[in-house]
Order: sequence, then structure tokens, then C-alpha cells
Amino acid sequence: MPSGLVALLDDISVIAKAASASIDDIGVAAGKAGTKTAGVVIDDAAVTPSYVTGLSPARELPIIWKITKGSLRNKLLFLLPGALILSEFLPQAIIFILMLGGAFLCYEGAEKVLEKLGADKHGATLDDEIADPVAFENKRVAGAIRTDLILSAEIMAIALNEVADETLLIRGAVLALVAVVVTLAVYGAVGLIVKIDDIGLYLTKQAAEWKQSFGRFLLRFVPKLLAALSIIGTVAMLWVGGGIIVHGTHEIGFHAIYDVVHGAEHAVEAAAGGVLGWATYAAISAVVGLVLGGLIAFVLHKVLGVGAEEGH
Repeated sequence: MPSGLVALLDDISVIAKAASASIDDIGVAAGKAGTKTAGVVIDDAAVTPSYVTGLSPARELPIIWKITKGSLRNKLLFLLPGALILSEFLPQAIIFILMLGGAFLCYEGAEKVLEKLGADKHGATLDDEIADPVAFENKRVAGAIRTDLILSAEIMAIALNEVADETLLIRGAVLALVAVVVTLAVYGAVGLIVKIDDIGLYLTKQAAEWKQSFGRFLLRFVPKLLAALSIIGTVAMLWVGGGIIVHGTHEIGFHAIYDVVHGAEHAVEAAAGGVLGWATYAAISAVVGLVLGGLIAFVLHKVLGVGAEEGH
């Protein structure tokens, strides 16, 4: 009997150690996968505030909460099971999904650049008269969730690519962890960003002079922050999308673009250091993204006529 009890306790100890190791593996793998998705996360955090900019302050956080729930639903109910099924039965498809998402990011980023340069705008903007605020809000939320689906697919595909050699259980746990942490981090940050002006307005009404001064600073700071985020979001779209295309073409056997981009990166890195080498890679990837996105926009709007009347 004692030997049986000892054996049972030993088995429990082994199971506990295995579970602990699995948790450690999940944490390490999630951290590794999460760092690879950083560019898309920056893009997501930079783009999302535009969906509530100019709307009623009272509706900002409810709208962000709606988008947050939509994002979690995208990731956990649709993308996570789909990613696991693909990784089990058709792992070769992951690179093509990544490239499709990358092409979409290039298109979105290029279209923003073209609009800034004077091209036609596609879709309703805050400059247009809003006849039905509720319908306009619902349309914005739907648009944000649709864009989030693409960005989330990129995040999940990148994370999956980093843990492709792990067991199915660890892959699933890593993707779920990345999905929840990234979503809460992104939309928590977005919620804070869009309420900075309200915090500033509140502080300007306080008795202490330093609070009033800081409040006025925040009110002046917010428009500049939103403008900077718009630029960062556009650059991130082009850089991430272009980078995905560069690596994707290399993975499927077309090496020319990859060799040029990384050749330039290594040349600059050897002459001026790693930071400038990476900046060179990011800049050329963004140019690749701009060219590809511009071609897609041209075909969609000028050749096929998509968005000619009511926008994409």
C-alpha cells in the first residue's frame, strides 16, 4: 500500500511538473509570438481612434467597447479555430493568408496616402452631413470590426507561424492568450487616447493652477497626438504589409524582392549599425507596400469601378 501511495504521489508530481512546464512553454511562446505581431498591433492602436474621432464624447467609450467585443469575437470564435484547423491539415495555406492580409494593409495604407495627396475619398467621412447618427455610428463600428478582422487575422497568422512546431494544445493556448492580451492592450490604449481631451477639460475646471495648466496642455496635445497617430498608422500599414509581402514572396520561391530589401538592410547595418539597418528595411518595405497598395487601389477604383459612388 505505501508503495502504491508513493507511486501515486510520484505520478501526481510528474503531472504537476509537466503542467508547469507547459504553462512556461505557453508563456514563452506567447511572448515570442507577441513580439512578432508588434507592427500590426501598432497599426491597430493607431488606426482605431479615427473611428470615434469627431463623434459625441458620450459615445466614444461605448463605441470602443463594441469594437473590443467584436475584436474578441473575431479572434476567439472565428480566427482561432480556423488557424488551428489550418495548422493541422493545411499549414501551407498560412503564408498565402498572411500575404492576402498584407496586400490589404498595403491597399489601406496607400489609399490614405493617395487621399492626402488629393485623390478622391472613398466612403463617408465626418466632413459629410450625418443624417442619421445611429446608422452612422453602426456603420463606423461595423467598418472598424471589419478592418480589425483583417488585422486580427494577421496577428493570429503571425503568432501561429511562430509556434508552428508546438503541440496543438500549446498552439491553441498561445493563440488564445495572444488574442486576449493584444485586444485588451490595444483597445485599452485606444480608450485612454480618446478620453485624454475629456481629462484635460476636467482638469481645467479644478482650483489648483498646476492642474489647470496641465489640463490646457492636454487639450492642446490631443489634436497633435491624433494627427501623429494617423501618420503612424499609415506608415505601420505600409511597413507591416510590405514586409509581409517581401517575406511571403521569398517563402513561395520568388527571392528577388527579398534579396534586394535585405541586401540593402545588411549593407546599411554594416556601415552604420543595426538601428539604421532595420530602419532601411522598414523604409523599403513601406515603399514596396505603397507601390503594391497603389496598384491595387488603381485597379479597384479606376479599372473595376469599386467605390466609385459610395466608397469601399
